[in-house]
Amino acid sequence: MRIVLKVGTSTLAYTTGHLNIRFMEKLCRVLSDIKNSGHEVILVSSGAVGMGMGKLCLDKKPEELALKQAAAAVGQCELMYTYDKMFSEYNHTVAQILLEADDIKNGARKENFISTLEKLMELKVLPIVNENDTVATEELKIGDNDTLAAVVAVSAGADLLVLLTDIDGLYTADPRIDPEAKFIERVDKITPEILALGGKEGTKVGTGGMATKLSAAKIAAAGGCGTVIANGRDPEVIYDILDGKTVGTRFVGKGEQH
Repeated sequence: MRIVLKVGTSTLAYTTGHLNIRFMEKLCRVLSDIKNSGHEVILVSSGAVGMGMGKLCLDKKPEELALKQAAAAVGQCELMYTYDKMFSEYNHTVAQILLEADDIKNGARKENFISTLEKLMELKVLPIVNENDTVATEELKIGDNDTLAAVVAVSAGADLLVLLTDIDGLYTADPRIDPEAKFIERVDKITPEILALGGKEGTKVGTGGMATKLSAAKIAAAGGCGTVIANGRDPEVIYDILDGKTVGTRFVGKGEQH
């Protein structure tokens, strides 16, 4: 099975912007074990700007473009250094891929991206994908890493997209403020009513919220890829997802069995 896994800033880092070392160590161990079992893994990782904030002692996400790009440049360096160090402990090689919107929209550049991805898979390398926040402007941005993960999943012909977040999945309302919110285990079709459940707000260090995850699930479903949105507090939840257990909210891809 080919899996695209996306982890967000709120999962990778504390609200201070500094790395959640315990989580990252466990994530790398679980993904290494999954690769050892024969699965192919592509990791879409947020966290560059958030980690840059921590290293630059910024207490909130930069609004100025140049400062945001500087934070991304600083943070991306540390993020990849950390992934490389941790995955190498389990004898896995990682590769960095930084994308802009044109890399997906431009036919020739998209083909180059896909061929590089396929070669990395063939070489048993674990690609780590992020948006190129260091140079991307609003006109060049894909938007957020949930969308990026969905586009990567479709481009790579992935069997499953997993979006790890800080809540258990999709609810009928925000469970953090509404005690009557009901959990939704499965979505067969992403309707406007489902999309409306997403809300808008993310965290102070992240860019996404449930709305971007629902949009990503819709993109993946249209491309034939199922999606699971689950709580990433414990990375071992990925084992349960791959074992077909009822974890998180499952969005059925187009053409999948109902």
